[in-house]
Amino acid sequence: MGTEENGNGRLEGGVTNHEAAIEEEEEEEEMEEMSQLSHRRKKGKKETTEEGREEEETVPIEKVFEGKEVPPWREQLTFRALAVAAFLAIMFSFIVMKLGLTTGIVPSLNIAAGLLGFFFVRLWTKALQMTGCLQKPFTRQENTVIQTCVVAASGIAFSGGFGSYLFGMSGRIAGQATEDNDAQNIKDPRLGWIIGFLFVVSFLGLFSLVPLRKIMIIDYKLIYPSGTATAFLINGFHTPQGAKLAKKQVRTLGKFFTFSFLWGFFQWFYSSNDQCGFQVFPSLGLQAYKNTFYFNFSAAYVGVGMICPYIVNISVLLGAILSWGIMWPLIGKKEGSWYPPGLGLGDLHGLQGYRVAIRDYCNLSLKPVLKFMFSSILQVFIAIALILGDGLYNFIKVLSRVIFSFISMARSKGSRSTLPISDDDRPTAATPPISFDDRRRTEFFIKDQIPKRIAFGGYVAIAAISIATLPHIFPQLKWYFVLLAYIFAPVLAFCNAYGCGLTDWSLASAYGKLAIFLFGAWAGASNGGVIAGLAACGVMMSIVSTASDLMQDFKTGYLTLASPRSMFVSQIIGTAMGCVIAPCVFWLFYKAFDDLGLSGSEYPAPYASIYRGIAILGVDGFSSLPKHCLTFCYVFFAAAILINLGRDFSGKKVARFIPLPMAMAIPFYIGAYFCIDMCVGSLILFVWETVNKAQADAFAPAVASGLICGDGIWTLPQSVLAIAKVKPPICMKFLSRQVNDKVDAFISATLS
Repeated sequence: MGTEENGNGRLEGGVTNHEAAIEEEEEEEEMEEMSQLSHRRKKGKKETTEEGREEEETVPIEKVFEGKEVPPWREQLTFRALAVAAFLAIMFSFIVMKLGLTTGIVPSLNIAAGLLGFFFVRLWTKALQMTGCLQKPFTRQENTVIQTCVVAASGIAFSGGFGSYLFGMSGRIAGQATEDNDAQNIKDPRLGWIIGFLFVVSFLGLFSLVPLRKIMIIDYKLIYPSGTATAFLINGFHTPQGAKLAKKQVRTLGKFFTFSFLWGFFQWFYSSNDQCGFQVFPSLGLQAYKNTFYFNFSAAYVGVGMICPYIVNISVLLGAILSWGIMWPLIGKKEGSWYPPGLGLGDLHGLQGYRVAIRDYCNLSLKPVLKFMFSSILQVFIAIALILGDGLYNFIKVLSRVIFSFISMARSKGSRSTLPISDDDRPTAATPPISFDDRRRTEFFIKDQIPKRIAFGGYVAIAAISIATLPHIFPQLKWYFVLLAYIFAPVLAFCNAYGCGLTDWSLASAYGKLAIFLFGAWAGASNGGVIAGLAACGVMMSIVSTASDLMQDFKTGYLTLASPRSMFVSQIIGTAMGCVIAPCVFWLFYKAFDDLGLSGSEYPAPYASIYRGIAILGVDGFSSLPKHCLTFCYVFFAAAILINLGRDFSGKKVARFIPLPMAMAIPFYIGAYFCIDMCVGSLILFVWETVNKAQADAFAPAVASGLICGDGIWTLPQSVLAIAKVKPPICMKFLSRQVNDKVDAFISATLS
């Protein structure tokens, strides 16, 4: 029984297990179907979410701001905006002035102006909000007004010629050469006439292109890359997502600003004179230091290197290697053959006729203490050849682009007399549909018109005042010189603004050099042609530079819905600020540093010598140059043109590896030290982009701006200390082993 029961039990048990297996399979199938259904639902949700994200990403930027009221143009010009702009204008003027008086390289500060403007006004509004006194929120239009005002004011520090043509008139620059340094060709800087000169010439460019703003911004749709980038940054700041990123960017900028400022303060303690401190540390060896190859420990130059494209920094390094690594050592061995031996340091017929500056590591016995001194020899002609070759090529290229663009536009207008027909014989739209952003921006851009009578009347009135005033400031510059310049200035201003809109490259300095040659030769050396040429350069540079800056600001205002009237008025206010701030900042440098403008000093003002050299060439010709110098000029002038041709006709893949002649020319004059710092900045950026490109793209501009701003602001207390004759307590020098042994022996003998 038991066996049967067990058997039955086994049989029953077997049947039960089979049914259970079937049920389990059915349950598994149901679970699988449910899982697939759930997966499809999740996938559908994910696809819907991704579609929603894509829709969010494709939402027009102006759709995001559609709910925010755009204030009238008068309300965009607030007191807090102008107050913050004035503060930033002073800070940026110090930065531009220092860079202009050292390397002559001044990076674009548009983005930094927008970033710092956002930061300071947000602090202002937050403080008022805590006290309950906040009446108006901070808008992107107000942010744009700040940026426009700051760039206009700090731009005067560049276009005012404090590191170029204006300082090139001084006896301090003229005294370093033997040509045309008589009283007729010298005008020393004075605060009064500098401010008057800037007020007379700086506003004319603002009125020259106002009637063409709609054509260039809306019709031609010129990009103006810097203005567009600044507008996107400002728009990002004032969106909820952008505000979070802006806080991190501002925090990063503040950290590196503080570091750069404190680093400059720290270095000051070890630099009791020009031959002391970290800036004379022979980091690459003593022999390399003799040829100016060393790391300068400058936070500002590192920041400039992070902002400038890689090709600019590489071009500067190649120029340094070519000049200070190869040419100058070889030419130095030709004394007695190519130029007479024993010439003075200021003689243009000697070695300085070939090279731009040199620092000789020499020993002088003074009170019999061994000292190391740097003697700088001024020469600019090879650098001029490179700069003029590059500038003239780009001038002709931009001018030809303008002409061909007008021709093609005229032809295209004629061809659109009838509507195009599609394949099925139905008429198609003549123009593509306008996007929501373009429609809304165009509506606000043409809403506040600037009357043409103000533009034309303002230009004529200021030109008349300038024609009557400038000959009193510069007797060498005749009234008909100024009249002729103002007749052709609007055409050149349009060419420059158009080229800047296409390439983001302003050729204001090229137009200024052209004016030097034309008006300097017209006046002649005996009639003060050097001063006449340099003054004409200032007139032309001020017009074309401010015109392109204004059009760039119009582009920024167009993309942020800022009124053209508020842009124009803020540009006028900023220009007026700059006409006062920039001369005062320069005067502070001029009085604080007795060796300002001297080659080998902390502030050699390299372009002041270059511009004066161009003026000398313009009035005297080439007959007085040293042997083979003219041949070198021809070779480098032709090389600059050939390099540009190679860049234009080799294709983008190859062109990005071809150096820039303009950048290569800079170390020919001032040495190789600053390019080492810039290349370090490029290396930092390259490593950062390799490790985390997204983070580098977001924060590298803030880091670079902080380094530049902190070092630039340090010049303010440094200048005050210099004026008060407060000297650093420590002198840190670096000697070779042989010299150090002699110094130790001398000290031991003296103490014993």
